[in-house]
Amino acid sequence: MADPLRQIKHIGIVGAGNMGTEMTFGFSEQGLAVSLWDISGENVDQALEMAKNEKNLKGEVKGYHDIHEFVKSLKDAERKVFIFSITHGYPADSVLDKIKDDLKEGDIILDGGNENYKNTERRQKELESKGVKWIGMGVSGGYQSARRGPSMSPGGDPEAVNTVLPLLEKFAAKDPKSGKPCVANIGPRGSGHFVKMVHNGIENGMLSTVCEAWSLMHKSLGMELDEIGKVFEKWNSEGELEGTYLVQIASEICTRKKSPQGDQHGEEKGDPHRSHADTLKVVQDDDDSEGTLYWTVMEAARRHISAPTIATGHFFRVASGARAQRLRVAKKLKMPQPQKASDVDKEAFVEDLRKAVYASFLCAFCQGLELIARASKDEDWNIDLATCIQIWRAGCIIQEDHIANMLQPIFESSNERMMNMKLIDEVSADLHKNYEPLKKVVLKGTEWDNYVPSLSASLEYLKYEGGTMLATQFMEAEMDFFGAHAFDKANVKGEDPGKATKGAHHYEWRPA
Repeated sequence: MADPLRQIKHIGIVGAGNMGTEMTFGFSEQGLAVSLWDISGENVDQALEMAKNEKNLKGEVKGYHDIHEFVKSLKDAERKVFIFSITHGYPADSVLDKIKDDLKEGDIILDGGNENYKNTERRQKELESKGVKWIGMGVSGGYQSARRGPSMSPGGDPEAVNTVLPLLEKFAAKDPKSGKPCVANIGPRGSGHFVKMVHNGIENGMLSTVCEAWSLMHKSLGMELDEIGKVFEKWNSEGELEGTYLVQIASEICTRKKSPQGDQHGEEKGDPHRSHADTLKVVQDDDDSEGTLYWTVMEAARRHISAPTIATGHFFRVASGARAQRLRVAKKLKMPQPQKASDVDKEAFVEDLRKAVYASFLCAFCQGLELIARASKDEDWNIDLATCIQIWRAGCIIQEDHIANMLQPIFESSNERMMNMKLIDEVSADLHKNYEPLKKVVLKGTEWDNYVPSLSASLEYLKYEGGTMLATQFMEAEMDFFGAHAFDKANVKGEDPGKATKGAHHYEWRPA
């Protein structure tokens, strides 16, 4: 393959926050010259100061306070290539408005922020007349992967995506198993940002599950953080949770102690025997800096995909961020706090918990992949699910080796478009096998008044997704009573299973 640096030698990065700065250093290490601009000149100056301590930078890094000078710095490039690493919505529109007149036909903007795919498609249409290509590119892995190689999901004009793809492949994380880069052309229009949005939804279902497991071990089993860290470490080293990024970092968090001196990177001064695992609240949903989670919930509802593990994890975060309200409500509700367990086989429970965590992770993947499959069909994006699994194998937050190893070969060998992941034999077998441990954990968590929102949502998901006569049959009767919504009958040809249309029967329960 031709060296991508022969075609693209200089890029401009908009945004000098943690992600943008680390991406600047990462691309420089690959040999690219990088121009950097941020609305905050202080951020630019700080990034340039940090660059002085970087030993492996190869390409020149220049910072700019004036945005037009920033754009002009790329004037010698045949096609100017920009990467936006800024907040979704208005900030991206504002920057685009500032530089639009400086752009020419053929220029490419890769929006690496967590943007709503509809905004991506709007900007793509807005720039059509100028011949400028806007690529919606999800970037996963946080600021650390942004430096060492993230997972990326670019989507948009195929020619533009394929132009930058060799460069992105060089920069991206590499699958340790195959060596393949964790980036690919996802599809047209807003597909790249949609896939990243769903990635973040799956991520939060997993995050909620991990923190629930931590709470059960710490608050109910009374396990010390070092011991919990060893449990997470063992889970991450073998079995169904092997190679799971969120489990791996959980082990590090539980065993990392505070430094007595602290440092400028945010580390808190304190007792070196105390862990950092005593933070307060999650605020990214309440301050609207993270839109992908509620967009995922909205898209799941709009496209008729049941996604309770993901949705409940989101609402858990919303409640977490509203701490001031919770402190007031707690005085009114007088809810019991998580109880210490008594008369429990700790070792057996921790093993059930491991299986329950895996089941909940797999539920989150099913829900997310089904949402991608549905949207791809609705929007005619033709997204390949095997490609999604490939780009999630390294450099991203939802890396989970066992699930990837199970699903990717199935997707690659199938000639049919899979819409329901539970119809895959291997998936349904694993969910069935781990149902009882999941139920035991949820029952115990409930008994101990501990927090199990995503674990319990996963349990109910399996129950009703695998149920044949749901309690909703009585709901249908009540809806027919007050709204003449009509109903179908069981075991009647043409009605059962039938289509999701108005039923064939109505009963006049009470004269109007």
